[in-house]
Amino acid sequence: MSDVTLLLHAIERGDSTAADQLFPLVYQELRRLAAAKMAKERPGHTLQATALVHEAWLRLGGDKSPKWEGRAHFFGAAAEAMRRILVDHARRKQAERRGGGAHPHVGVTNLDIAAEQTQDDQLLAVNEALEKFAKVDVEKAELVKLRYFVGLTLEEAASAQGVSLATAKRSWAYARAWLYREMQR
Repeated sequence: MSDVTLLLHAIERGDSTAADQLFPLVYQELRRLAAAKMAKERPGHTLQATALVHEAWLRLGGDKSPKWEGRAHFFGAAAEAMRRILVDHARRKQAERRGGGAHPHVGVTNLDIAAEQTQDDQLLAVNEALEKFAKVDVEKAELVKLRYFVGLTLEEAASAQGVSLATAKRSWAYARAWLYREMQR
């Protein structure tokens, strides 16, 4: 078992020192994942990796030390929190572009605005398709969240879900095909 899993089990047993040990360990891993995810976003994205991690930590319960069933449960919840943060951010940006913020884009070209809008639109389309997919297959949808919204590798996602790499590969192939078909409609 990983250090995270051991600490999560210790917290469940009521060990108050385990929560203090968990945050630095989990923070570094979440920060690494958020940095990897944000590196794939468009240049000039207004949401930074540190802000994404802090917001996700707060949404996960922060210092309240909620009960986690293990590493997979924790990172699944982290993936969901990051997904919601990124989707909320994209929706706010879309509202601003459509006049909701009424801020002129000084010094920003139409090409920059179009590129930004395309990425936000894509993120929202993936999110919408993923919500439909979760009704079809929850486990595979969780794999997509871990890969797409958190930025885990296939190996890391398989480990977080407690499945073999071969199972994760099959699930990932199926999920990608399902989502592609759904998004083409």
